[in-house]
Amino acid sequence: DSYCAHRIVEDPEWSLVTVPSLTELCLQHIVHNFEKNPILDCLLPKHQRNVLDRLSTGLPLAVTANLISDEDYWKRCCTERWEVCDISNYGDSWKRMFLERHLENILKNFIPNTTDPNQVLDLIPMCKDYVRKLEVDQFLPPLKVDSKEEGDDFSDEGSDFELSEVSVHHYDLRVLITALPHLEELHLTYGVKNCRMNFEWNLFSFTDQDCWNLAVAVKMCHNLRVLKLTRSKVDDEKTRLLAHNLLDHPSLVELNLSHNLIGDKGARAIGKLINRSKLETLDLCNNKIHHSGAQALAHALAENSTLTSLNLRLNDVEDQGGEVIGHALLTNTTLKSIHLGSNNLSEQTATIFSQVLAQNTTLTSINFSCNHLGLDAGKQLLDGLSDNKTLTEFDLRLSEVGQETEYLIHQIVWANRDAARLESPQELSSMLL
Repeated sequence: DSYCAHRIVEDPEWSLVTVPSLTELCLQHIVHNFEKNPILDCLLPKHQRNVLDRLSTGLPLAVTANLISDEDYWKRCCTERWEVCDISNYGDSWKRMFLERHLENILKNFIPNTTDPNQVLDLIPMCKDYVRKLEVDQFLPPLKVDSKEEGDDFSDEGSDFELSEVSVHHYDLRVLITALPHLEELHLTYGVKNCRMNFEWNLFSFTDQDCWNLAVAVKMCHNLRVLKLTRSKVDDEKTRLLAHNLLDHPSLVELNLSHNLIGDKGARAIGKLINRSKLETLDLCNNKIHHSGAQALAHALAENSTLTSLNLRLNDVEDQGGEVIGHALLTNTTLKSIHLGSNNLSEQTATIFSQVLAQNTTLTSINFSCNHLGLDAGKQLLDGLSDNKTLTEFDLRLSEVGQETEYLIHQIVWANRDAARLESPQELSSMLL
């Protein structure tokens, strides 16, 4: 007692309150040693909250992934690692965001024959119940090794063109994709970002082996709903292989092969796929499809009952292709949106589409931008649209139909849009409220 009194006299701020409680000391010990001895479930809820708020976001996933489900903890993990975090793209789940983006980063930086494959394989058990979408916009090729010895570095034979041949195949996705039972979306681009002065064409190659690996993987991924393979130099043969493996796929509803090298043979393969799948959205923008490929797609449209959106922008189907697509839409009752911008179309295509506008009651969006339709074509489209009540979008920019005709067409389209908005249940509810 005399000692305590002496202390109080010497230090007026000293108090027993400043001494940590035994509970606090235990919680500090748990947090400090969590990696070696992760204790959480046996704690009281208030103590769990205390521990979770103090845990480091740098703990190994092997410790945290299967043990911690607290969203506040995973929110800290996300916001400390990435500047932009929008969980609306991840089912409003911070844990799903972290695990998906972490896996994506590993795949983007994986170097075949150099990176340890276990970096991916060890992650599968931790993330397989959460990963529903993967967006990988980069695949690195194997490192090149100079075949010449260092002593020959300055000889003429030791030029950059004398590199030993190595496989340029990328990471094989088969094991990963087939081990993710909830995977629904796969967005891939085979290329290298920010290569700068190290640019080489083989950095952007999608090899036959890559294609085969991917085709086998998506065939076995029965829950896959969306496949996007863009800017990857996918040619006709690779398209045929992919399409063959997607025939009768039980879940795929969206396929995006835009910005590739797909020609008429590839388009014919996709035409077969359309009628042997559940595809609703097909994007073939910026490829090399001509009228022969367009005819194959048109034939599929004439018989199809699932596809609602078709994007053929930046191809070269010309009037021969545009006309057959128009004829198919005279009987098709499913397609709602078609994009034929920049396809070298003229009045011939507009003539058949004027009939489509007069008869088709399903189409809500047509894009003819950047074509040479002409004034007469514009008048025909206006006549066909006069009694149309369903079209709500009609893009005729840079199609040479004339300002007055374009204005009159847009007046009809805007009226249809207003009528559709008033008929929608959501709009009626808001008006009643």
